[in-house]
Amino acid sequence: MNRRERTEGFMRKHTPLFRTIAMTLCFLLAGGEASFTWAQAAPPPKSLQIVILDGEGALNNIKMRTAHEPIVQVQDENHKPVAGAAVIFLLPNSGAGGTFNGALSFSTITDADGKAVAQGLMPNKITGKYQIQVRAKYNDLTTETTIAQENVMGESAGPSHAVGSHSFMKWLLIGGAAAGAGIAIGIVASQSGGGSHGTTITPGNPTVGAP
Repeated sequence: MNRRERTEGFMRKHTPLFRTIAMTLCFLLAGGEASFTWAQAAPPPKSLQIVILDGEGALNNIKMRTAHEPIVQVQDENHKPVAGAAVIFLLPNSGAGGTFNGALSFSTITDADGKAVAQGLMPNKITGKYQIQVRAKYNDLTTETTIAQENVMGESAGPSHAVGSHSFMKWLLIGGAAAGAGIAIGIVASQSGGGSHGTTITPGNPTVGAP
């Protein structure tokens, strides 16, 4: 058997495999071309807006050194996500705030869903409210917003009126006990005096005498 016959035999034997490979390549090329055509046809956004998904109003625990990482989504004028937008998060230079892995800013790029996460947020040791500045840029379009958060002491930071209310109840109970003791003393005194004298009782300071 010469080389030509061997080649023809090999081709006939592996024709199904070659056919499968060819069809796969055609499918991939057609799909890639369609995706490229769709990307080219998609109009660029005319405006941007930032939607806060997580982190607004969060209470960050200073004692535990934990914080809620802000998550935002960049959208176009039709509320559709914008992928590939540059986003920067900025923390205050002083006062209550924190850092992003030791820095006051964190930059990232929105994913396919237009989302951006400010990773590595850690509160500082100052309690109080503060705002995180968020800015987004895509081509020549820009927009910004703020995310309000607060640093607290965690479990040790309870409502200020709780201690006062407990103290008030404590003194109310003590006062009531004292008043009750005064009433009892007044009754005993009136009974020990003998006679048919009546008894006048007032809470706290009992008075014994004729009616």
